[in-house]
Amino acid sequence: MSHAIPLSRISSALRGTLVFAMLGLASLGAQAQSSLLNVSYDVSRELYKDINTAFAASWKAKTGETVTIKQSHAGSTAQAQAVVSGLEADVVTMNQTPDVELLVNNGGLVAPDWRKRFPHDATPYTSTIVFLVRKGNPKQIKDWDDLTRPGVQVIVPNPKTSGNGRYTYLAAWGYGLEKSGSDAGAKDFVRRLFANVPILDGGGRGATTSFTQREIGDVLATFENEVALINNEVGEGKFDVVYPSLSIDAPAPVAVVQKVTDKHGTTKLAEAYLNFLFSPQGQEIIAQKSFRPRDPAVLKKYANNFPTIRTFSVEQKLGGWPAAIKTHFADGGVYDQIFTRR
Repeated sequence: MSHAIPLSRISSALRGTLVFAMLGLASLGAQAQSSLLNVSYDVSRELYKDINTAFAASWKAKTGETVTIKQSHAGSTAQAQAVVSGLEADVVTMNQTPDVELLVNNGGLVAPDWRKRFPHDATPYTSTIVFLVRKGNPKQIKDWDDLTRPGVQVIVPNPKTSGNGRYTYLAAWGYGLEKSGSDAGAKDFVRRLFANVPILDGGGRGATTSFTQREIGDVLATFENEVALINNEVGEGKFDVVYPSLSIDAPAPVAVVQKVTDKHGTTKLAEAYLNFLFSPQGQEIIAQKSFRPRDPAVLKKYANNFPTIRTFSVEQKLGGWPAAIKTHFADGGVYDQIFTRR
């Protein structure tokens, strides 16, 4: 025996079904669109390839949500300027503090207290500047003084656009300052070093290409992590690494670009992504990619990969980053004076 169902009840049931289906589709759509853009510096490409894969798997296991992380890489300062100009980064993972501060001071893209939002002043790892020389070290490069000798060509990326180049410049300044005891002596030392720089690539990866593939120069001043990558890509046995008597501590800051994540609805995801860098799993990947991890247990595990080296910080020898930027890298600053007169 059949029963007639009033049309109003059918319409109500259909509306409920349609609403439920639409909500389900919207949920699937939101899930499918869960993505982040990480705007980073030049020589962190391989690190974040592995970080992204591990984080996506971890996030999927915890939430059931599929997430995609997109990458953008170039010189650190150039990347920060691109974000200021409209590149919609959800997170930035730079290699120097001034590049994050640039985002604080231009449109409030990053919160002023960004250092307090993650451990270790929001720096999940650190690195330092070392020298890569050709196999057998034919020019007998042993320390910074050797980079100023006549006939030695030094490959360094542009300190105006690259954190790699900026740290190299400041490491050389700190060495010259310690040796001479004066700013004038440090300036003369750095001037003589940059007189031996034949080209200025825009970022660290370009400098590596010039040295390893174009075979320009006798020594490449670069981040420690780049050495292992070069050996993997170019082949063991083609280059040697030299640790100078003094170098610079180069912590890598990270931050959520909250003005963008609020717009995208990705703030919690962005925070989870950056927190993953400080997790044991993230720290393990960081160490495997030859960056010096913050986790003491992980650092101890990989201690053989990180020789002891005496370092100084920008705060210790150069009065902090604001002073260093103003003195050395502002238009007309010491770097411009050195480079235009070399």
